[in-house]
Amino acid sequence: MTKDLITLAVAEDSDINDFKKELQNAFAVAVANEFGSLPGGPIPADEVLAKSISAPNSVVLRILRDGQKVGGAVLTINTETHHNSLDLFFLKLGQHGHGIGLKAWFAIEQKYPETITWQTHTPYFEKRNIHFYVNKCGFKIIEFFNKYHSDPNHPGQDDLPGGDGDAFQFEKVMRTVEGMAKGQLP
Repeated sequence: MTKDLITLAVAEDSDINDFKKELQNAFAVAVANEFGSLPGGPIPADEVLAKSISAPNSVVLRILRDGQKVGGAVLTINTETHHNSLDLFFLKLGQHGHGIGLKAWFAIEQKYPETITWQTHTPYFEKRNIHFYVNKCGFKIIEFFNKYHSDPNHPGQDDLPGGDGDAFQFEKVMRTVEGMAKGQLP
């Protein structure tokens, strides 16, 4: 087996509870680092996470490093429009800084080559995420949500301390519709 082989696998139903706990633990570190403590419950809230995982067209993936679970992702895959979204993405505690996230993202891109665009979002304070999406993965910031411009897809949903809802929306264009008509791949 190749050392540090990063692969993806669809999460098994029996693994969803561990997946949720690992994701919430990973998100908690960033929130605690920024705000000093967590609000009254996990981030994202159990209800928000359950809704994302069970949403129509959602795909829950495990990120594997040499066959071991090291993270995960929740995607929304629209097989009609090919405008897809990365809804949640995480690495387990202790897995950052080894290039796993970037390799996992590229594996996701390869798994869905028909994608025209990918969209994702992250809170404004997550500088590491902003760097990752923009400088490493090639996303562009397309929108900034704040108290003057709320996110229409998540109205009133901000379970972070401060509750201001500030977040960035990102998009990565994989290929244009015109290019698809000509049969061009990215």
